[in-house]
Amino acid sequence: MSDKKKDDEKTTKPQKSKKHKLNKEDAVLKPVKLFSPPDFPYHNRELSWMDFNSRVLEEAFEKDNPVLERVKFLAITASNLDEFFMVRVAGVMDRMHSKHNEPDASGMNAQQQFEKLTAKIHEFSKKQYSCLHHSIIPALKKHKLRFLKIKELSKTQKQSVDTYFDKFIFPVLTPLAVDTSRPFPLLANKSLNIAVRLLNQGEDVFAVVQVPSIIPRFFEVKSDSGRAFVMLEDIIISRLSDLFELYEIQAYCPFRITRDSDLDIDEDADDLLVEIEHSLKKRQRGDPVRLEIVSKCDKALREFLVDMLKVSEEEIYEVSGPLDLTFFSKFGGLDGLEELRFKPIIPVNPPSELFGYDDIFAAIREKDRMVHHPYESFDSVIKFVNQAANDENVLAIKQTLYRVSGNSPIIAALIKAAENGKQVTVLVELKARFDEENNIGWAKKLEKAGCHVIYGLAGLKTHCKIVLVVRREQDGIRRYLHMGTGNYNDITARFYTDIGMFTCDEKFGEDASSLFNVITGYSTPPVYNKMKVAPTGLRQFFSEMIINETENAKAGLPSGITAKINSLVDPEIIKLLYDASKAGVKIQLIVRGICCLVPGIKGISENIKVRSIVGQLLEHSRIFIFENGGMKKIYMGSADWMQRNLDKRVELVFPIEDKDLMERSFDIIATMLKDVLNTRVQESDTSYKLLDRRGKKVHNCQHEFYDEAKKKLALKKSNVLEEHQFVPLTGENFKKNIPENDN
Repeated sequence: MSDKKKDDEKTTKPQKSKKHKLNKEDAVLKPVKLFSPPDFPYHNRELSWMDFNSRVLEEAFEKDNPVLERVKFLAITASNLDEFFMVRVAGVMDRMHSKHNEPDASGMNAQQQFEKLTAKIHEFSKKQYSCLHHSIIPALKKHKLRFLKIKELSKTQKQSVDTYFDKFIFPVLTPLAVDTSRPFPLLANKSLNIAVRLLNQGEDVFAVVQVPSIIPRFFEVKSDSGRAFVMLEDIIISRLSDLFELYEIQAYCPFRITRDSDLDIDEDADDLLVEIEHSLKKRQRGDPVRLEIVSKCDKALREFLVDMLKVSEEEIYEVSGPLDLTFFSKFGGLDGLEELRFKPIIPVNPPSELFGYDDIFAAIREKDRMVHHPYESFDSVIKFVNQAANDENVLAIKQTLYRVSGNSPIIAALIKAAENGKQVTVLVELKARFDEENNIGWAKKLEKAGCHVIYGLAGLKTHCKIVLVVRREQDGIRRYLHMGTGNYNDITARFYTDIGMFTCDEKFGEDASSLFNVITGYSTPPVYNKMKVAPTGLRQFFSEMIINETENAKAGLPSGITAKINSLVDPEIIKLLYDASKAGVKIQLIVRGICCLVPGIKGISENIKVRSIVGQLLEHSRIFIFENGGMKKIYMGSADWMQRNLDKRVELVFPIEDKDLMERSFDIIATMLKDVLNTRVQESDTSYKLLDRRGKKVHNCQHEFYDEAKKKLALKKSNVLEEHQFVPLTGENFKKNIPENDN
């Protein structure tokens, strides 16, 4: 036993807070109290998100990262920014143009937010292209990977490009003239286009050519030294004359628009699925919120685009090209260049906790089991649902689905279960942003297979991650559960860090049944045995736990809070954390993304430290540890500390109570707090700085988790080998191995 554990056991029991009794009023969604103008430090949410994307961009600049990984990080920043414009910037603009323009919790109204935000985004965009042209492109050249302009092509390469254009590109292109009889086309959101100014009988006319998204963005040409590529838009531009044979081309300008894509869904509609399908069509027609053009764009073309798209100067982003850096995600996955990428993390399978068990139900009956993804394979979760689908003793399966993959084995298992006559109930959250279309497709397939499908709840998103299996056994009905911090998505489980727990604890089983009854029927939210569930009790639970630490600190009892989350936004939680800090509670926060709390302010938050871990994998698990007067409590789940998670979603947070799993969970957090390679620390001015590595052992928590997972499985395998190993008889051990009675 460690000294720390001994000390924990010696400490005084914590003070107990009053137990909350749930009544009917608790089931009603209550408005969130916002502190506006704030009476405590609160960093603007949108600006904090930009800080997060900047941390990702720093990884693209990092010369110690393999060059194709740097390329991928650059692509991630571009993809992140697209979604940010489509939802968050669009929301700020909507509020700016509405009559309701009150200050937010940071004290800024929408106009002030927009001005600061656009200034920050313009600066960020410059850094993206500085990273590309001055850091990444030179690094690619060192590894003999080059992007060539048309004029740089050899005669043979040019012939190859022309052949490719004639056979594959030209048949797909559709030049669109813009004049009095042909209005400016409705261009798809995020599509790449080329505006063209033409001369017709001494007058300027305009046209648009859409760069087809169904054709790869870059084309490889043969090269005597290394590998060479040409951008698709450069190929099209070099052959514009073939599209406009009767006109003289005066100028051209690649451009791209981003549209407001937040869905306006009427949840009182007769059929929610049909309503969302209808709203999805509007997504491509939303108002433009950003126009990207290449720098030094022809003045007349620029004026033409501004006039047609009705965008302001603040919404125009001039960049040195190429536009839409998300294509680098595929470029970073080029075949044959494995040495230019991170050493892959290949999940161990099976996880050490489940090694040797063909029957996953038998393993869970012995004790609670924990799996840490992607270091340990997500196949264990798939096996759990698959085995339930094919087990004749399983009567029912109930599951929530928020985001799943395009070819989901979980969905396949649920369909198989229904075909095998099991009662299958699935809540498919149709309002999962940017996964709506995918989820609609799965909902229809599940219904067709005979599953009972719930589309979600009015006014709430169902974000909790839970599977309930009801099984008939010799001693009666037993309920098996999987609860996790991440989605049931076998693809993202390869690079999102998440934790899942299997249990058949009866109290958990009762809670799970109650939760599904609330989701699928009209049951009043119960008082749960172990689970903490939003929107009816999770906010109060977290508030009480933080207040309990504050009171313990004041009483001289051991106190402390450690939380690993994706985002910290909720003003009430932040205010309580400040109060705890003032009382002397030591608070360690690992916040990957948005953090509106400001640490390190004397007299307010000097006892709070905020870290952000950005590395090879995307940190996604949520873990909460409370010192609790020396009797530590640890919880995991799907909820961040945001208003939406606590008040507008069905979320699930569950305790870890098995002693072995508690120790493992504490070790996970301890390992993350030792990380110096992927960690940045937030300063009191809200900036982030990399930890000083000088004189320190370079800990990379993600690699250490992977190494630990491999070691544990290898140890289990070696123990099994030892148990079954045949020992040869020698002179020394022959006599003691002779049987006493050979009969």
